[in-house]
Amino acid sequence: MRLTNGRVGLRPITQRDASRWAQLRRDNAAWLGPWESTKPLEARGGSKGYRALTRGLIRQGRAGRTLPFVVTHDGDEMIGQLTVTGITWGSVRSAQLGYWIGEAHAGSGIMTTAVAMAVDHCLGTMGLHRIEIAIRPENLASLRIVEKLGFTLIGLAPRYLHIDGRWCDHLLFTITAEEVPQGLQARLP
Repeated sequence: MRLTNGRVGLRPITQRDASRWAQLRRDNAAWLGPWESTKPLEARGGSKGYRALTRGLIRQGRAGRTLPFVVTHDGDEMIGQLTVTGITWGSVRSAQLGYWIGEAHAGSGIMTTAVAMAVDHCLGTMGLHRIEIAIRPENLASLRIVEKLGFTLIGLAPRYLHIDGRWCDHLLFTITAEEVPQGLQARLP
């Protein structure tokens, strides 16, 4: 499945994205480092690498638990990643959304559009009820995205995720289907 809005696209991640993913990660190591999840010492194992990571994401996608997307702009080349995780059905019908983008494209509105497309797909097409995004309080770029799209701050989660080698607080934001009957893309400029 592919989602598009103008020049911004979301498409499934593939094994063919390996070299571009690795290049983006190398080129943006300093930019992404402060926001990247890491494994705590007690959970560390050998490095799985891109191929194992992608196989796991694709397997979880087929099981209906994850939507692993590549973010594109003006074509099919990866400029970032957006992943919907923790898809839960039953009476909850919710998921979490996480994302990153290369520094060269940050602040351009691309990720705001990508988040809006993913949320609309989840709440509309898939029939989920609630999407949650966790953001470090210091991550001003990500905070601007949820602010522009009208997510609701639900609180501070102390030591929520292991990031850049330590447990870090996160602000939790949510949006529900009732809040956006026309979809988030309708809120884009």
